[in-house]
Amino acid sequence: MRENLHRFFRAARGAGVRLSPAESIDAMRAVAKVGIADRAILRDTFLLTLAKTQDEKKALGDCFDLFFDQPEPQALREDNEADEPDTEGSDQAAGSPGDASGGGEQAEGLGQLAQMLLAQDRNEISAAIANAASAASLSDIRYFTQRGIFSGRILERMGIQRLRDDLDDLQATNPALAERLTDALEGLRGTVRETVAQALMLYGREEAENLRNEILRNAPLSRIEPRQIEQMRHLIRQIARRLRERYSKPRKRQRRGHLDVRRTIRRNAAWGGVPFLTAWKRRHRDKPKIVAICDVSGSVARVSDFFLLLIHSLHEVVDDVRSFAFSAHLIEVSDILEKKSPEEAMAEIMSKAGFGSSDYGNSFADFENEFMNSLTPRTTVIVLGDARSNNLDPRADILRRIAERSKRLVWLNPEGRMAWGWGDSEMPRYSTFCTVVRQCATAQQLERAVSDIVASYQ
Repeated sequence: MRENLHRFFRAARGAGVRLSPAESIDAMRAVAKVGIADRAILRDTFLLTLAKTQDEKKALGDCFDLFFDQPEPQALREDNEADEPDTEGSDQAAGSPGDASGGGEQAEGLGQLAQMLLAQDRNEISAAIANAASAASLSDIRYFTQRGIFSGRILERMGIQRLRDDLDDLQATNPALAERLTDALEGLRGTVRETVAQALMLYGREEAENLRNEILRNAPLSRIEPRQIEQMRHLIRQIARRLRERYSKPRKRQRRGHLDVRRTIRRNAAWGGVPFLTAWKRRHRDKPKIVAICDVSGSVARVSDFFLLLIHSLHEVVDDVRSFAFSAHLIEVSDILEKKSPEEAMAEIMSKAGFGSSDYGNSFADFENEFMNSLTPRTTVIVLGDARSNNLDPRADILRRIAERSKRLVWLNPEGRMAWGWGDSEMPRYSTFCTVVRQCATAQQLERAVSDIVASYQ
């Protein structure tokens, strides 16, 4: 049972339920108390001990139903005449007086799998399939291309080779019994295929999702299809959770600093230099403060959507985040992002500032006139945009003053570097005043850029 629980926990993680080792141990202790006889109580036990949100409860419930609902062995296909007495078939099964190798002797000489299939004991067949699946490590299945491999392994563990030999012998001595056994074998193959398909749904889901996420992480954000938007938002939230877990809990050594040898020796002079008291060099760490200025014109609106979602998902790491959006004019959107869902927030932001022709010079002037006092020596300013100002005045002088008032100025450009400086691109002029300039066209590049920014405060 312990092994089955471990497999269930693995399947639950693949379904999106976050399980720590401690939570798995708690669930196993609860199962030891309530037992496994009552399936409904067992299901409720897992939901109470493992699921932390409504989404996880639904995912865990579906995973439980799939995991503990084993495929039913398929019955033998009976002919319409099966219920009718068959004198000739009975004579063949019993054997004629002159035939020493009758049907009963043939059944007795068959292998274990053949006898099991002819007996059609569903419980025995289910147990044999489960044991063979465990011996074949079916829980290691990850891809749909492995279905045939694992089906073959299970049948081999059950003794398919001996069954083939039995069928060859029966074809010559008892064709009727051979036909029945062939039908039973087809039913067994179908049940094994269903078992493997079920295992793929349980254990291959995580690998399939990881593969999809990896492809999505490296796909250009500006080319995400409408059907992939929600999946990308889910991926961005996963990125934000990883960054929070990585940076929201500084290590004890980082908080304590390094040993100050000179002060430690002076403190312990009265004890002959024996270090009863220690002194530490404490490093002052600035609290993160980020100002994000995002171009939401038509060419980069999709990238800004995911960037703003990521930035405002880092509240545990970044105490002070202010966000601004612009096309031709700049507005603050911090309250909109904090109080509304991503879909509602971006719809409102785009209705107020989006889809226009970008005017970086005018938008920088709006920022300088209204929000310049929000910058301090602790502030990291992030500008997300393609730096294409439609041949209008770029006002690089304002960007220089923004850089002088802040700790760092980071520019994230979703365009490829080969396009910078061509046409109406002002990227070479703006980059003069930036601390960091990076291409940021994919979710992976976005994660690395934000991770580096947050890490600079650690």
